[in-house]
Amino acid sequence: MNPAATPPQDNPVPAGLGRVSGTEDGAEPGTEPLPGDDRWHDRLALLLESTGEGMFGVDMDGRCVFINRAAAEMLRYTPQEALQRNMHDLIHHSHPDGRHYPESECPIFAAFRQGLPCRIDDEVLWRQDGSCFAAEYSSHPIVEQTPEGPVTIGAVATFVDISRRKEAEALLRRMNLQLERTRETLEARVDERTRQLSGALAELRELSAHLETVREGERTRIAREIHDELGSLLVALKMDVGWLGKRVAAQPVLEDKCRAMGGLIDRAVDNVGRIITDLRPSILDHQGLWAALEWQAQEFAQSASELRVDLRLHVAAGVASPTDGRAIAVFRIFQEMLSNVARHAQAQRLEIRITVDDPPEPMLYIELRDDGIGAAPEALNAPRSYGVMGMRERAAQFDGRLTIDSAPGHGTVVRLRMPLSQTLSADPAPNSAPNTTFNPALPPA
Repeated sequence: MNPAATPPQDNPVPAGLGRVSGTEDGAEPGTEPLPGDDRWHDRLALLLESTGEGMFGVDMDGRCVFINRAAAEMLRYTPQEALQRNMHDLIHHSHPDGRHYPESECPIFAAFRQGLPCRIDDEVLWRQDGSCFAAEYSSHPIVEQTPEGPVTIGAVATFVDISRRKEAEALLRRMNLQLERTRETLEARVDERTRQLSGALAELRELSAHLETVREGERTRIAREIHDELGSLLVALKMDVGWLGKRVAAQPVLEDKCRAMGGLIDRAVDNVGRIITDLRPSILDHQGLWAALEWQAQEFAQSASELRVDLRLHVAAGVASPTDGRAIAVFRIFQEMLSNVARHAQAQRLEIRITVDDPPEPMLYIELRDDGIGAAPEALNAPRSYGVMGMRERAAQFDGRLTIDSAPGHGTVVRLRMPLSQTLSADPAPNSAPNTTFNPALPPA
């Protein structure tokens, strides 16, 4: 700490304190005792002896003119051993590392030589036995009023032993350093574990995506085989039953049996078509995602006769339907959304909004809003909510995001946000769906 320069000011300590230095009449040389000086001297001497802070005064030569008991005990001198000694040479002669401390740089002496009061807390004072201690000290000039004006006659210094405080500060610094190192170690471990978990999660998602791809490929293969094999057999069987029915027209019983068999074959054909569609909707491959979403919404509205469905679909011009795994992922998520409404919502009205933003960075938004019974957030985020987990994982595979807002008695809103690969065209793509508004179950206006 550097001493702060301030002009000399009158000091409340009377000049009569110089009596502690052992002068014969109790006054500083060249001064006259003040009236009542003995009483002031006794009171101030008692005050000096009672304080716990070390205090001493020096004259213009830096010699000790008074020192209280606390200062002498901290320095391990008797008052008589310190009086008339140069206090810098006695207690302030060296830096903590043993380097010589020039008297010209002493802040205590600068108080009376340059009129610079100071307060220092980063130096040491030396004891008689050669040991030192951390000290906080201050020094102020002693100014006497004379007929010629104020005259500086010395300085008074006070100090306290702050060794324990410094030790506590050092201990605190060591503890902070240790805590910082511990924190850095823990952060490094957390970062490493986070990287490991992130890598494991990425591997799981990659595996999940691969499994979904394999599953969809297997569904496509099975659907194709059912269509080619079983479908062909049913068609051939239908034709044979029709041929047989014509030949037994004269026998009503056999004719009715053939007609019934034809009806069963028709039902089988319908069921096979439904199974093929569930495995792999052909409309997705032939007309694209937008048409497949619209068709699925219409199928759902027709099957849920007691649910009013409001569908609004808008696809910006120039955005073609995705042809990668994104299309089947969106379609399966949409199917799961509708399935959850049918199984759990108990709703009377469902609003479906499908929007695709303009290029060059098209984004697909799907929102389903129902007025059903809703669900608690913890139920939607439960570890066994496999449907919700599956939708979120499918969306995450293509940097999409699925959110669900719901509360008991307040319905549910499910939103899907999916970025689309950039596909630009001067004309609308063949499999792009036009703007569509579909209200199959709403009453007429």
